[in-house]
Amino acid sequence: MNGVQRVLFTLRLQRLTSLSVIAAALSLGACHNASSPDLPPAPELGSGYRTDMHVRHAERHMAAAANPLAAEAGRSILRQGGSAIDAAIAMQAVLTLVEPQSSGIGGGAFIMLWDGKQVRAYDGRETAPASATPDMLLNADGTPMAFAQAQIGGRSVATPGVLRALKMAHEQSGRLPWAQLFAPAIQLSEQGFAISARLHSLIAADRYISQSPDMAAYFLNADGSPKATGTLLKNPALANVFKRIAKEGPDALYHGPIAEEIARKVQGHHNTGRLALNDLQAYRAKERAPLCTDYKRWQVCGMPPPSSGGVAIAQILGTLQALEARDPRWALAPLKPVKTATAAGLEPLPEAVHLIAEADRLAYADRAQYVADQDFVAVPVAGLIAPGYLASRAALIGERSMGVAKPGQPAGVQVAYAPDRSPLRISTSQVVAVDDQGGAVSMTTTIEAAFGSHVMVQGFLLNNQMTDFSFIPEENGQPVANRIEPGKRPRSSMAPTLVFDRQSGELLATVGSPGGSQIIEYVSKSLVGMLDWNLDPQAAISLPNFGSRNGATELERGLFSAQLKAALKDRGHALSEIDMTSGTQAIVRVRDAQGKATWSGGADPRREGEALGD
Repeated sequence: MNGVQRVLFTLRLQRLTSLSVIAAALSLGACHNASSPDLPPAPELGSGYRTDMHVRHAERHMAAAANPLAAEAGRSILRQGGSAIDAAIAMQAVLTLVEPQSSGIGGGAFIMLWDGKQVRAYDGRETAPASATPDMLLNADGTPMAFAQAQIGGRSVATPGVLRALKMAHEQSGRLPWAQLFAPAIQLSEQGFAISARLHSLIAADRYISQSPDMAAYFLNADGSPKATGTLLKNPALANVFKRIAKEGPDALYHGPIAEEIARKVQGHHNTGRLALNDLQAYRAKERAPLCTDYKRWQVCGMPPPSSGGVAIAQILGTLQALEARDPRWALAPLKPVKTATAAGLEPLPEAVHLIAEADRLAYADRAQYVADQDFVAVPVAGLIAPGYLASRAALIGERSMGVAKPGQPAGVQVAYAPDRSPLRISTSQVVAVDDQGGAVSMTTTIEAAFGSHVMVQGFLLNNQMTDFSFIPEENGQPVANRIEPGKRPRSSMAPTLVFDRQSGELLATVGSPGGSQIIEYVSKSLVGMLDWNLDPQAAISLPNFGSRNGATELERGLFSAQLKAALKDRGHALSEIDMTSGTQAIVRVRDAQGKATWSGGADPRREGEALGD
């Protein structure tokens, strides 16, 4: 299939442990240097590592999400003749209910959409309130707040945007009526769903739920213990919200009683927030020009700023391509996964991990220096992804690790910015879908940290997206590009991605992942797996996660061989073995020997998602 061939092998995956609650994964620390090896852990606990994940196949349509109930909602909409964006809307509504720690209508999203004719990029990122100030995440003495001090409560809430973006996309590419898309979520909210092991563990590990009366009443028993796995959880308040949204559209959330309650709870919290009714009424989603770049035989399209994901993915792939052009020995194409005694049964060769981690370092260094909301900051996007610039960056990569990379000097820099030293975390979810007409969507959606701000309104949680801005607005007299400004959208790592065959223009893949600042690592690994190593989407997703956020080289705990780790240390890599809780979903077009096109889908074994199709 045009650059993405299935490899016929079986992942020999040994069972790790059952879901473990690692309290450190939810620790909420102070600000971290973006180029320091001491980076925060994943924003969400994993769900163990499932060994029963197999690639799924479909002839007509397919939907994949981080929760099987959401995936089923997406498939049901596709079965009714809905478009990919119709399926995404239904999946987002269900995720608001069944995965409340990760995303929901109280948050934001980036959407990459292929309507069969053109690529569209929709920005539903949250915005800072009109009364927000650059110093609102600083203590009285000018030091940055501890993360939890900023996160929990109204202070961290930005204006949610996901519903506005979904409505904009639906108006252009939807096929079913808007109201019809909320039926699965309304039914589940009223009839209830069983608390999964993953959700139970996240509730049990969160020490702030008990401090929120609304959350405590919903998630905890009368004695304060978390409701058990399998408990039927109903949410009639959310069902009523969905009914209003189905009837009135997004205005139900941005005007009237729901909007008034949002503003009242944010401003009335003891950690007072700035979000006001006029911020909700004024919010607008934006359609932006997609960021499409060439990589070998493919065209890869992602989100432009305020997401750093599209820029970073383009930089990583462009750097790898420049390395291969410089010296064929640096090519990734011949590097195949090898069988090892690791739990995953497969791992990349040390040379591949070295090259990708070094390319990661360079991209993350530029990310911290230059990328922010392009409506407020002159982001030198063209300079950052220019082949000549990436070739100069690739020239910095050698046989040994550079350790910590410095930002480069791309063309188009207009202001000298200080690096962003914000905490690198975000809680997200991911959905992908392809429809009967060949349309496709990749949407990454978020409320930021696990359970967001912990402010609950009529059955859904509000985001804590203000903590995605830089806590420190300037340094040594230089402004930070990602500092807080009224109406500004915080920088994100979300990287919903579409891949096309450059020669035919045919859609090849839709892919994306949650996972905080590590999203860039997860998506680039999966793309390399599918494109360079010819893996099917499930195999590419299931490969051990690895990369670098411009600090230590990160390896997924328990999934790499001693030989690989020794080889990396010999190249000068400082290693950090950590939990890397990706939630990647991917759907890929494949062709059989007769040229018939079908779909292959994969879901991340580290969460509880599924790919479903017909």
